Order: sequence, then C-alpha cells, then structure tokens
Amino acid sequence: MKTHLAAALGSVVLTAGTLLGAPAAGAQTATATTYPTSDFNINFGATWTRGTVTWYNRSVRVVGQHRSAVGDSPVTCRTTWVYTLQGDRAVIGSGGGSPIACGITTAYDFVVPADQPGGAAYVRVCLDDGNLKDLECQRIARPLQPAS
Repeated sequence: MKTHLAAALGSVVLTAGTLLGAPAAGAQTATATTYPTSDFNINFGATWTRGTVTWYNRSVRVVGQHRSAVGDSPVTCRTTWVYTLQGDRAVIGSGGGSPIACGITTAYDFVVPADQPGGAAYVRVCLDDGNLKDLECQRIARPLQPAS
C-alpha cells in the first residue's frame, strides 16, 4: 500500500513541478519574434554568404550558409565574419570565421557581442577567404523598432 501511495504522490509532485517550471505555451515564440532581423546576400565571383542577422540588446546572432567553389587553398576557401558597429561606425565587436567552407557549402550560426546600451547600430557582414581576409562586405543598419 505504501509503495502505491508513494508512487502516486511522486507522480503528482513530478507533474506539478513540470507544469510550474515550464514556460507558458507560445511564450518562446512570442519572445523570439520581438527581435528585429535583417537578411543579407553577399556574392564574390562564384562564392557567397547568405543569412539573417537577429538584433539583440547587447549582441547579434548570425545564421546562414557560405559557399566556396574551389577548396584547393586557404585563398579559395570561404567563411563569414561580422563586425558590430556603434552609431559612428566604430567597431564594438567581431566574430565568426568558423566553419570554413572549402569546395562546399557550409552552414553557420554564431553570436557577435555588441556590449553597450542598445547594442549595435550597424553590422558589417563580410565574405572572407580562409585567411580571414575580407573579400566583399555589406553594412546593414539596425531596423527601427515599431512604436508601441
């Protein structure tokens, strides 16, 4: 009898704990959609980087793919590098560079810091070679937030 009672009580406690600790359904989706995004598409010869920047208060997240047509040396390999910029276009942070695509298309997902109030005003997204030399870049302004 005690075994059944203990098992039933444990099940109730576990269920209640799960329900109380879980976020409300849809809460994560609502939060994710409140951050502005910007798409980019940068081409250099037969190579490219394409993706989306999500603008947070003190960082940006960059998700996409880059392509290298030939992988015979670091000069022909490709990666994506991103700079976060303040309003006067001074660099706040930078990051990326991994993974490097050599003769293939590769996906990436990384965060670049913009550690100042309000975060980055701009980003500069660059298609780089395997030596991290900027080949072609695109500057993107942070989208305006709609009035609440």
